[in-house]
Amino acid sequence: MPIPVYDLAIIGGGVNGCGIARDAAGRGLTVYLCEQGDLAGATSSASTKLIHGGLRYLEHFAFRLVRESLAEREVLLGIAPHIIRPLRFVLPVGPGSRPGFLLRAGLFLYDHLGGRKLLPPTRSLELQTDQAGRPLRREFQRGFEYSDCWVEDSRLVVLNAVDAKAHGAHIQTRMRCIAARRADSYWRLLLESVETGERHQIAARALVNAAGPWVAHVLETAIHGDVRAYVRLVKGTHIITRRLYHHDRAYIFQNRDGRVVFAIPYEHDFTLIGTTDSDYRGDPGEAQPEDAEIDYLCAAASQYFREPVTRDDIRFAYCGVRPLQDDGASAAKEATRDYVLDLDGSEGSSPLLSVIGGKITTYRRLAEAALAKLSPFLNMGPAWTAKAPLPGGGFAVGRGGDLVRALRAAYPFLSELHAERLVGAYGTRAATIVTGARRAEDLGVVFGADLTAAEVAYLMAEEWAVTAGDVLWRRSKLGLRFTAEEVEALDEWMAAARAGMTVPEP
Repeated sequence: MPIPVYDLAIIGGGVNGCGIARDAAGRGLTVYLCEQGDLAGATSSASTKLIHGGLRYLEHFAFRLVRESLAEREVLLGIAPHIIRPLRFVLPVGPGSRPGFLLRAGLFLYDHLGGRKLLPPTRSLELQTDQAGRPLRREFQRGFEYSDCWVEDSRLVVLNAVDAKAHGAHIQTRMRCIAARRADSYWRLLLESVETGERHQIAARALVNAAGPWVAHVLETAIHGDVRAYVRLVKGTHIITRRLYHHDRAYIFQNRDGRVVFAIPYEHDFTLIGTTDSDYRGDPGEAQPEDAEIDYLCAAASQYFREPVTRDDIRFAYCGVRPLQDDGASAAKEATRDYVLDLDGSEGSSPLLSVIGGKITTYRRLAEAALAKLSPFLNMGPAWTAKAPLPGGGFAVGRGGDLVRALRAAYPFLSELHAERLVGAYGTRAATIVTGARRAEDLGVVFGADLTAAEVAYLMAEEWAVTAGDVLWRRSKLGLRFTAEEVEALDEWMAAARAGMTVPEP
C-alpha cells in the first residue's frame, strides 16, 4: 500500500498545532496532524482562560507582544463570540501594589496600543461604594477597571481542529510520532497508535513540531534534530473554589513578590484563582499541583478578599507546563511569553519548523507567522483566518442571548441554563445537538448535570471525544459537577458506543 503524502505534517494537537492546521488547510495545503493524547490534552486546557494583552508584560517593555495581543483580543472575539466573551477586571490599589500613577500610565497604554474598538475603556473605581469593593478588605479603597476577554481554552483548540477537518485536514488523536526522518525531499513519519500499538507511515513535504512542552523531547527522540532553541518549562497552577463573590467582574491582584494573581468568575458557581510560575523539570504529563503552590494562591487571594480563602473552599486544582523560550530571565515569572519559530531547512530540502513559547491569545498570529516561514517551500494561498468565524461563531458579538432565546423557543423543554451552556459551547451549532427532539427524553439518558446521550454522541462523532475526561474537562467543564460514579458510568457508555455494542443505561 502506498504511503500517503501530505504537504504539511504537524506533531501536536494543542492550540498552536490546531491553529496552524486550520490556517494551512484553508490555504489549500493537504495537512496531517497527530496528537499523542486528546486535543488540548495538556498546556492548552490548563490556562487561566484569558484572551488578554498581558498588562504585566508592559513592565518588561514587551510592547510588540502586548500590541499584537491586544489587537488579537478583538479579532478572536469577533470570530468566536460563543466561546470568547468580554470581561471587566478590577485592579485594587493599596498596600503592596504598584503606585497609582504608574498603574494609570500602564492602563492608558493598554487602552491605546492595540486599536481597541469593541471593548470599553479603563475607568477609576471608588471601592467603598462600588459593588466590586464589597468582597475586598477595607484598606483597598481605590482601584481601576479595564477590559480583557474570557475564553473556553480547550474548545478554542477543538474548534480550530473541527474547521481544519472541514477544510480537508486529517486529524488523528491518540497517535504518537515515534520517528521522523528526511528522505527523498520528504519527511517520512512513523506513527504508532497509543491505544492499539499499530504502526503506519506517512510522508510530508514539510514538518511542524508543535508538541508544546514536549517540543525538545520530540526533537531529540523522534526527529534526532539539533535542539538549537533552548526551551524553559514553566509550570502554572490554578485552584477552583466555591463562588467567592456575586458579581460578574474579575480581579487582578498584585502581590508583594511582583507576581499577579487573577480571581475570575467561573462556570456560574465557582471562582478560578491563578496562576503560579515555577520552573519545571520532568515529564510534563506527570505535573501535579503542589501543596506549596496551592497555599501560595490561597494566601495571595486572602491578602485582598475580606474572607480568607482556605483549602476548604477549593473544589479542584490543576496545572499546566508551558514551553517558553529560555531568554535567560532569572525568574520564571519574567520569562518571555513571546513565541519563537525555529526553521531548519534550506532551499530544495524538506523544512522542519519547531514552535517554542507563545500564549493562547496570539495562536492565530503564530499560525500566520509559521506559514510565512514555510511559504518558500510550499505553494499556498493567502492568509484568511482573521475574519472567518470558527465553527458556531457566525453571529455578532453580544448577540448570544438571541441564540439562547431562539433555541428555547424551538425546544421549550430546555432550561435556560442548559440552553446557555449549549450556545456557549456550540454557538449557532447548538441546535444540532437537539435536532429532532420534541421532549427532554428524546435526548437520551442524562449522565449527570445536564449532559445527555445526544450531546455525547455528537462529541464522539464530530469532536474526537473518546473518554469521559475528554467530554467533562476538554469539551466542557462539567467534570466540576460530576460524581465519581457518574464519571465511571459515562466512561462505560462511551466505551460500549465505540465498540458498537448496545450501550448500557448509566
